[in-house]
Amino acid sequence: MLGSRYNPQEIEEKIYKKWLPYLKVEKQKGGEKFIALMAPPNVTGSLHMGHSLQNILLDILLRYKRMRGFKIIWIPGLDHAGIATQNVVEKELKKEGLTRFDLGREKFLKRVWEWKEKYGGIILQQFKKLGISPDWTRTRFTMDKKYVDWVEKAFIEYYKKGWIYRDYRAINYCPRCQTSLSDLEIEYETKEGSLYYIKYPLKDLDEFLTVATTRPETMLGDVALAVNPSDERYQKYWGHIAILPIINRELLVITDQRVDPKFGTGVVKVTPAHSIIDYEIGKRHGLEIVKVIDENAKIVNIKGFEGLDYLSAREKILKILKEKGYLVKEEKILHNVPYCYRCHTELQVIPSKEWFLKMDILAKIAKDAVKSREVYIFPQRFKKIYFDWLKNIRDWCISRKIWWGQTLPVWYCKNCEDSYEVSRKKPNKKCKICKKSNWYRTEEVFDTWFSSALWPFAILYTQKEKEWYPANVVFTARDIINLWIGRMIFSGIFFMKKPPFKLVYVHPTVLTKEGKRMSKSLGTGIDPLDLIEKYGADALRFGLTWQTTFLQDLKFDEVNVENGMKFANKVYNAVRFYLIRYPEMEKKNGFSAEDRKIIKAFNSTLKYVTKNIENLRFSDALKRFYKFFWNQFCDVYIESCKGQTKNNREVLRMIIINSLKMLHPFMPFLTEYLWQEIGNKDLLMLQTWPQQI
Repeated sequence: MLGSRYNPQEIEEKIYKKWLPYLKVEKQKGGEKFIALMAPPNVTGSLHMGHSLQNILLDILLRYKRMRGFKIIWIPGLDHAGIATQNVVEKELKKEGLTRFDLGREKFLKRVWEWKEKYGGIILQQFKKLGISPDWTRTRFTMDKKYVDWVEKAFIEYYKKGWIYRDYRAINYCPRCQTSLSDLEIEYETKEGSLYYIKYPLKDLDEFLTVATTRPETMLGDVALAVNPSDERYQKYWGHIAILPIINRELLVITDQRVDPKFGTGVVKVTPAHSIIDYEIGKRHGLEIVKVIDENAKIVNIKGFEGLDYLSAREKILKILKEKGYLVKEEKILHNVPYCYRCHTELQVIPSKEWFLKMDILAKIAKDAVKSREVYIFPQRFKKIYFDWLKNIRDWCISRKIWWGQTLPVWYCKNCEDSYEVSRKKPNKKCKICKKSNWYRTEEVFDTWFSSALWPFAILYTQKEKEWYPANVVFTARDIINLWIGRMIFSGIFFMKKPPFKLVYVHPTVLTKEGKRMSKSLGTGIDPLDLIEKYGADALRFGLTWQTTFLQDLKFDEVNVENGMKFANKVYNAVRFYLIRYPEMEKKNGFSAEDRKIIKAFNSTLKYVTKNIENLRFSDALKRFYKFFWNQFCDVYIESCKGQTKNNREVLRMIIINSLKMLHPFMPFLTEYLWQEIGNKDLLMLQTWPQQI
């Protein structure tokens, strides 16, 4: 007999253990496959509200599909998270007074693997507490040998097409992580700064041009001044020579359409080494790259400034400019400052030899797939984010200078700096330059997102599993539509000849009740594990699903989780009433007015819930069921079953049984427990979706 109150903490782990054997693909009955992709969490991660919402909503859909007779393919996994993982281990070393360079690459990587074995699976264990139902026996890791094989193969195939190249160019660089970053790995913060107006004298004229810049330290690497060709104010200066203050380097005045006449004075300094836009201008005009800031954000190659960090150099430059009369004015402004998305260090733009993937054809592939609706993005308003990125895309910097990750299949000649071969095995040929066979494999590793872009097919290790491509659906947050979704689309089409999935569901972002971004470091994060401990997993599933809409982000309110717990108790007590009352009720052949009314309400609710789960409107489906069960079934029908009644007890039984089935995708622990308590031996998870009564 059920106790007086439902206690989720006593049953959830036991219930999950009962499900585990039946989550294996092989244990599922035959039927049409329904394939979903799990966004692999970082191996360094811990469960947060975004993970929770994403996986809960996807699990609702998949539990529903399983009950509709589909064979569910849902492979879990972990991303090796190159920069994040290396940072974690380096922080541990710092406590010991060590750096990775003290250990050396081999010993450092050994430490990373030790850390991964000890802590790497924690987040997947936390995922299980949500009640999600993937096939855990197929858990993948992006450093698995078969996965790495695919990453290397992808690089080589792109290279053979002529789409991968090595170049010395300006890139985003994190001095803390000591690696390059792609444009999508940058976080911008709006900060108060200064716009400095600096006079550049003209060599043959008793005049000067004034340049406005937020980063005076980069002027040490100036190689030209540029104006927009349509800017009539400066047409007479085209082709003249300006003199770089302090350094006295001669700078040609050039024209370029990229210059914004409305910014500052309309004259910009061109520093190809330390601005990506300036690099592009410099490339068009054949300008020299003069590196003056190094990988540690310190000044190099300029006498009198060498060894200064960039802020100290800025201070010294401004002092000299002011003393010599070159500093016209300083204007306070708000501007966007770039930071590393992993360690939040202010980024530098520096020149570096890196590997790049050409994006023009791949961007068109990704664009056409969504335009033609081969891939459908839902809600559709998120297509704008997707297309905007593809419209303004640059070639993708796919190499990183960190140690933890998948190593590029590139071999360099020990004698010749620019001689290399692309191969998974050591080349058995001689260097074209020095004619010697003295090769070593690079220590450069892939951008983690290059690896993740292959996830839909790189996780399919066996011949049978290779049939599980493409997937039906992937759920994602909007902030990785471009980092992950877009890249999976063009990778899937290029390598597998078809898109990797049919539907992209973009769920809302979970914010605080006040509408602020959730962040553990800022003290605004809410730990879902604490909520599970307090209310139970089903209550958390209820609370998050209840608040999910398509119109806005989710301003999380714990009251909804508390209401989920109250609803769990309502369902529990309804089943408890049924177990007590059903044996006492007389058997009847006909139906009372109350019976007919509740049957009609149930059928209407079932139709609505089914339709809305199919349409991914999970909140609407849950709210309708809640209204039916609490207001119509408990408050009205159950009341009518008390005492002497004309109600048919089989109606009470059918409503209880089918309500548990309908609620199961949303609150699986509670419903599974109650299903067994009413005498069923088979798992509710494996039952068929209810039919009209």
